[in-house]
Amino acid sequence: MNFRVQKIVEAVLQHSSRATPADAVLRAELKRQSGLPPDLAASAARAVFAWFRWRGWLDESQSAAQQAQSALLLQERYNTRPESFSDEELLQRTVPSWLSEQMDIDLAWLRTLQHEPPLWLRARAGKGKELAAKLGECWIPQGPTLADAVQYRGREDLFRAPEFHAGEFEVQDISSQIVGLACAPKPGETWWDACAGEGGKTLHLSDLMQNQGLIWASDRAEWRLKRLKLRAARAKVFNYRSAIWHGGVKIPTRTKFDGVLLDAPCSGLGTWQRNPHARWTTRPEDVEELAAVQKQLLRRVAASVKPGGRLVYAVCTLTRAETGEVAAAFETEFPQFRKVPLVNPLRPEVASQDSLWLWPKDGGNGMFIAAWQRERE
Repeated sequence: MNFRVQKIVEAVLQHSSRATPADAVLRAELKRQSGLPPDLAASAARAVFAWFRWRGWLDESQSAAQQAQSALLLQERYNTRPESFSDEELLQRTVPSWLSEQMDIDLAWLRTLQHEPPLWLRARAGKGKELAAKLGECWIPQGPTLADAVQYRGREDLFRAPEFHAGEFEVQDISSQIVGLACAPKPGETWWDACAGEGGKTLHLSDLMQNQGLIWASDRAEWRLKRLKLRAARAKVFNYRSAIWHGGVKIPTRTKFDGVLLDAPCSGLGTWQRNPHARWTTRPEDVEELAAVQKQLLRRVAASVKPGGRLVYAVCTLTRAETGEVAAAFETEFPQFRKVPLVNPLRPEVASQDSLWLWPKDGGNGMFIAAWQRERE
């Protein structure tokens, strides 16, 4: 391992914690390393995430650098000979023991967690093939539904690519793209992205709406909305307004919406392939606390859906408490909302379902999506 990479890895592992996630520490450390070549930055990131992915196999008596090197060797072995790791070994070492109480653990999911995650891009509407040709080393799923979802398999830093700075694509996981497709907004409609974060789904909704109509984007963190403003400018998205909302009774606007997207805060189990650090910092009590928050947020936004409008609930987790149980509780409390059947574009051969369960083995983050339509008065 390169000496400079080794020092970065040691610093990130030393300062990562539940309060300061490894990906944030890594970004700060790479920013501090002025003039670091892109290939060394990529090597450092790969070593850091390998350490967390293979933490259950590492010898704690070794130095952090030695452990990171061992993790990289384990990753190489798994990439070439995954069968050399038994199911029982993966079950005991890959995820925390409490997880079996919160969800049915699928062995195929466990095996997917140990692979390095794919990188997905969302091209501007109708430009998927054109973008893939420009970037090279790309793959696009079959069928028209995901024609603008592009998996990049190269090694270039895409944030330096001229196509990125020209707003020709966003880095967005394919499961998140499916959330936007489940919303199915139409040009000229009015939507509310209630927990917009940095705005990935807001930008997708705008693209699907052909930059027409209006989207309200709210979040509790002002810095995320500032980030959305920068992204929207680069993507030339203008049909949105942003507002801070902490999830309370007072919502950003009294507007009645054609659609509301609640991409709620969650335990994030569906991102454990991409974010292995979270496997070791997430606690079972987080799941219960967040399930209560999710139910409350659904109550808050329901009144803003106009008769005939659509409400979409999405979480990048797979626990029972945050998915099916939240949806069932909402339907009991709000019988005027009727389930909208959804089709998984990654598995078009499967019939429409009341709710979508997207698993990393299908190619993206784990995600649960439910959609309802409010009955017309």
